[in-house]
Amino acid sequence: MSTTKLAVIYYSSQGNVHKLAAAAAAAGEKAGAEVRLRRTAELTTESIVPGNDTWNQVWADHLESVKDIPEAALEDLEWADAVMWGTSGRYGLPAASLKQFIDLTLPLHMKRGLVNKVMSSFTSTATLHGGQESTILALNNAFYHWGALIVPPGVADDIQLAPTNGNPYGVSSVSRNQGGNVDDDNLAAIEYQARRTVEIADLLRRGRQTLA
Repeated sequence: MSTTKLAVIYYSSQGNVHKLAAAAAAAGEKAGAEVRLRRTAELTTESIVPGNDTWNQVWADHLESVKDIPEAALEDLEWADAVMWGTSGRYGLPAASLKQFIDLTLPLHMKRGLVNKVMSSFTSTATLHGGQESTILALNNAFYHWGALIVPPGVADDIQLAPTNGNPYGVSSVSRNQGGNVDDDNLAAIEYQARRTVEIADLLRRGRQTLA
């Protein structure tokens, strides 16, 4: 019997979403999935915060540190049984880089290539009320169009009751405008979310194989 395939596709500007994505990928492998970690392309050669030298240096350093991680392609979506999507929050919306990649999925969508695939989302924002749930809900809108199956973490594990966690829509960290600043509770929560995503995808895959 084949192995469940998990793609973790993300955009990160300061390394916070990257840290969550890497933890999700590691947890997916531990859960028995074959995993691809993919980042979406940076759309600008300059930081989105002009004049802030500290922020700009963190952005540049992070971009350099992930240069060897492959960029996401439609083939990664075709390959996957499940996809975990991570994005920085931008005014309560997904970052432009991730949104552009989603916009490019039309050829795959038109041939029903994303139907019944499992999707799960996570995010990071600078502040506690920085549009985290809105970002995830906006990202999930695309999945409805695809006919995909959304798997949230819910409040289905004790880690969701931890002081710095608890978002049932998807793991949401607070960076406080610091690069790679992800609380341990959030890392534990993204591991749980990845396990849950793989578990549901595995059940669906095995069920389809049994019916076939």
